[in-house]
Amino acid sequence: MTSPADVPSLTPNQINALVVLMVEARRLTNVELRELAGFALTGRDNEKLVKLGLVETDRTHRPFAHELTDEGWRVVRQLHTATPPKQGGSASRSLFTVLSNLHRSLDRLRVSHGDFFTRTDESVAATAGTPEAAAPVASAAPVASAQVEGLVRAAYRDLAKAPGAWVGLADVRDRLADQDQAMVDATLRAMVGRDDVRIIPVANTKSLTPRDRAAAVRIGNEDNHALAIGPA
Repeated sequence: MTSPADVPSLTPNQINALVVLMVEARRLTNVELRELAGFALTGRDNEKLVKLGLVETDRTHRPFAHELTDEGWRVVRQLHTATPPKQGGSASRSLFTVLSNLHRSLDRLRVSHGDFFTRTDESVAATAGTPEAAAPVASAAPVASAQVEGLVRAAYRDLAKAPGAWVGLADVRDRLADQDQAMVDATLRAMVGRDDVRIIPVANTKSLTPRDRAAAVRIGNEDNHALAIGPA
């Protein structure tokens, strides 16, 4: 999993490109970028984002197409913590205010940015922690075991670099290989309701290995691949 790091210094146009790619949550060609945002991602802006590992650009045919990498998703999620570029003026400051409020709201709902921008309203409700949405998921699974939850938390503590750091479910499952998979799945679904627990999908599905996909837990009609548990 990607570890936290500082947000790099970016121009307003580079920031706008990252935000548009996040909101669309898909590969966009330069033609689509012009239609959606009024600009194409070319020249130095494109070169810098690719060099920083934030954007993957397909140059095999025209128009060029761009997509956020895992690192790009991490940075765009944290953009609001950086200082808005001066050359962006009030527009950049307004955008950063929106990003800050978006981050705070999704964190409260325990929904990832990639999850939010790619799912339907129904699937958002299913993982947003509302009692009416969570009940059907819980009733369809075996009763979660407190003992298994303890094992999940112990595995997380062994794997995480720090409380709240993201850990792949594949690594957690390796530590619980002797446990019943259905019980582990039910336990993970129940843990989503805990204040200190977040379980999310990986936004860039191309980065997933067969091991990651096999270890995913289905929550709200979506496969989830990463676990974070905050300090007690």
